[in-house]
Amino acid sequence: MIDHGHGTTAALTDAARQHRHRPGGSRVLAGLTCYLVLLMAIPSSLVIGPLGAAGPLADVFAVFLFCWYVLARLHPATPVDTRRQPVRMAAAFFGCATVASYVSANRTALTTLVQNGSDRGLILLAGWLGVLLLAADGIGRADQLTTLLRRMVIGATAMSLLAIAEFFTGKSFAQYIVLPGLSVHAPVTDLIDRNGLFRPIATTAQPLELTAVLLMSLPLAIHQARYASGRPSRLRLLCRWLPVALIGCTLPMTGSRTAVLGLAVIVIVLFPSWPRRDRCRGCGVLLGGIALCALADPAILASFGSLIGNIGSDTSISSRTAAYSSALPYIAHHPWLGQGFQTFYPQNYFFVDNQYLTSLIETGVVGLLAVITLFVTGWFTAQSARWLAPGDQTRDLLQSLAASVAAAAVSFATFDALSFVIAPGLAFLMIGCVGAAWRLARAGQLASPGELPAAGAGRPASYETSRGNS
Repeated sequence: MIDHGHGTTAALTDAARQHRHRPGGSRVLAGLTCYLVLLMAIPSSLVIGPLGAAGPLADVFAVFLFCWYVLARLHPATPVDTRRQPVRMAAAFFGCATVASYVSANRTALTTLVQNGSDRGLILLAGWLGVLLLAADGIGRADQLTTLLRRMVIGATAMSLLAIAEFFTGKSFAQYIVLPGLSVHAPVTDLIDRNGLFRPIATTAQPLELTAVLLMSLPLAIHQARYASGRPSRLRLLCRWLPVALIGCTLPMTGSRTAVLGLAVIVIVLFPSWPRRDRCRGCGVLLGGIALCALADPAILASFGSLIGNIGSDTSISSRTAAYSSALPYIAHHPWLGQGFQTFYPQNYFFVDNQYLTSLIETGVVGLLAVITLFVTGWFTAQSARWLAPGDQTRDLLQSLAASVAAAAVSFATFDALSFVIAPGLAFLMIGCVGAAWRLARAGQLASPGELPAAGAGRPASYETSRGNS
């Protein structure tokens, strides 16, 4: 018994010492929260004038987070977690592929426009990696992770409210947001019209980007509603499910096939992991949502019916299929490393509306594999952590993160996601959260309140041995 107590005390002391020397998780949470506010609350068209397209406040702040992460890795007083991390390895592959493409492109003289785009690509890369790595290696506790995800859903809910107002008024309210010192890089135009319906954009640059942001946030909103704490009174039930309702109702208003495809992916990923009763309720909610859309505006369902029925003759589909044949000469010219990240401007070439094809053109086969690796790693890392999770609530959180990664991967196939601000920033942050969840799960620190840690998870071998001897 004396050995047991000594071993347990030593193990707890070591764990406390490691936690004390980890970087301030609260500071990391505050930094990532600030990034979320800049990303989702400020229209992406507002930039710091001299920086041009590289000047959105969220992108500039993300570069600061990258510098923060690098200094934390180098400074012994504020180390981030340096143990093996699959998400970090995937991010390193993506970064190396992008830098290799930059070096390859700069072997020859570039026009000013192309050179500026190539330089901007490096700035964006630093920001995205900073957000991902700081989240994956810097979030110190499970409550900090859930707090960050909750704030992410709050931001998506606010964007949904703005989008709903735009849909019914036909006005873009983002153009009325003016901040001192910022200028409009890409002027906000009238909302895109499809089949007589306005397609809202909120603070994003176009409806497809808004769709991607909402799809990535929806699984997390559902998880938070299902496992909200507190006695489920009618008022609390309404408050906890309100974000799900707002995000879900906004998706069809975007008038995008991506919304239907993304919802199908989310259902396929989430429903099999739920109890049978919850699956039945989910089906009822889907049917109720369709009926609610029909009551709110019957033209919404008619618009989707025409979108699906006219796939063969739709111009948006034909332009995407034509892009495949048009892209072949550019791919053949630079097959492995591409012509340079952020150098394929639609105004100089043509619209691709497929990030995977755009990556193949700009960063070659290596860059395309790097993008795919990010999503595949995010998916399998979430699933791996799910097997280590101690309870239903934590396992559902990890399945929801996997669904968000899958929704992002599908959305990237429908528009040039990395050419925008909000959607890629949120995707990299989401993958970083998956890395943090995997690390905490392996350490046995991801259990939610009321859940018991899994047997042996995150405990030293001496602890299990001594417990057995006692």
